[in-house]
Amino acid sequence: MENKIKPARRVDEIKEYWFAGKMREVARMNAEGLDVVSLGVGGPDRMPAVEVVDTLCESARKDGHHTYQIASGLPELRQAMSRWYGRHYGVAVNPDTEVLPLIGSKEGVLHVSLAFLNPGDKVLVPNPGYMTYSGVSRMLGAEIVSYDLLEKNGWKPDFTQLENLASSGDIKLMWVNYPNMPTGASADMELFRRLVDFGRRHGIVIVHDNPYSFVLNDNPLSLLQVEGAKDIAIELNSLSKSHNMSGWRMGMVVSNPEFVGWVRKMKSNIDSGQFKPVMEAAVKALDLPESWYAELNAVYSSRRRVAEKIMDALGCSFDSGQKGLFLWGRLPEGASDSATFAQRILEEARVFLVPGFIFGSNGEGYIRISLCATEERMQTALERIEKMKQ
Repeated sequence: MENKIKPARRVDEIKEYWFAGKMREVARMNAEGLDVVSLGVGGPDRMPAVEVVDTLCESARKDGHHTYQIASGLPELRQAMSRWYGRHYGVAVNPDTEVLPLIGSKEGVLHVSLAFLNPGDKVLVPNPGYMTYSGVSRMLGAEIVSYDLLEKNGWKPDFTQLENLASSGDIKLMWVNYPNMPTGASADMELFRRLVDFGRRHGIVIVHDNPYSFVLNDNPLSLLQVEGAKDIAIELNSLSKSHNMSGWRMGMVVSNPEFVGWVRKMKSNIDSGQFKPVMEAAVKALDLPESWYAELNAVYSSRRRVAEKIMDALGCSFDSGQKGLFLWGRLPEGASDSATFAQRILEEARVFLVPGFIFGSNGEGYIRISLCATEERMQTALERIEKMKQ
């Protein structure tokens, strides 16, 4: 008999990314002519700034711009990232030692985990939270320790619970994300100070995933604004949401030189740098004026008003103070579970919404609407749902 080849254990220990399977279903429905309005994935549908695209095209025509690059990226890009942090967050960042470009901040979740976690190390992961935190931790053989985010606490950590979880002394890393995905909750400096203090006292690296701070948010914050935060904290950031560049895969990791150096070592063994024209265009994007963000948010504000009408039509309740690229709502009383609720909307109204259960057990009973569709398409979704409910 031939030997049966088996995959690595990690293949059986993780599931396919939920959106991958769901998008196949949506694609099938569209192929059948059902014209699904997708309000699921948080990938901006609008163009980057004209000058950013022009820079990309001009750079791509230059001889010598199509070769391998180094993992640490162009010095000009690191300098632009440093200026951006100083201008918008008031955080001083050394461009040579404290910032590293990433192929999107999702890549950063992997590289940070590779740099800090051994098999069996414990990781604090928010529930609900971004699925990649758990998926990467499982791939590396780390032990996931969930901490609760609950509506009654404003979707912020319960520090009594955190202290109890940390009392064993063997937690290595903690994932944090504000403005929060999926709940839209925002942080304040008091929360950030408590997180930094918690990490320092327990020797836990606090990793703040911060891609949403410019979307429908008048006060962008960085965890690194806390005095001494760089000693124990890492921040991931991204141009995907703030500059309509999700497909460009341009992010960054910011921390102290030692932490950044460890991440750079992992990255240098995995990729061969980013496309030089993309990096040069990112420099242009990072130097855009304040009017860029104002225009961006004017569009999202209009879409948000339609999303709130959709929530009302569904009988869902929501916090109008949410920030970021989504609207998170509680299912109406007596509703079925979130998966059944969302599937009914998909089948009967041909509108794709995301059930909250995919973000963790504390996401059950909620649903998420993405603002990454035109206002016209969102109005179509509203009309279909209102017709369905009649």
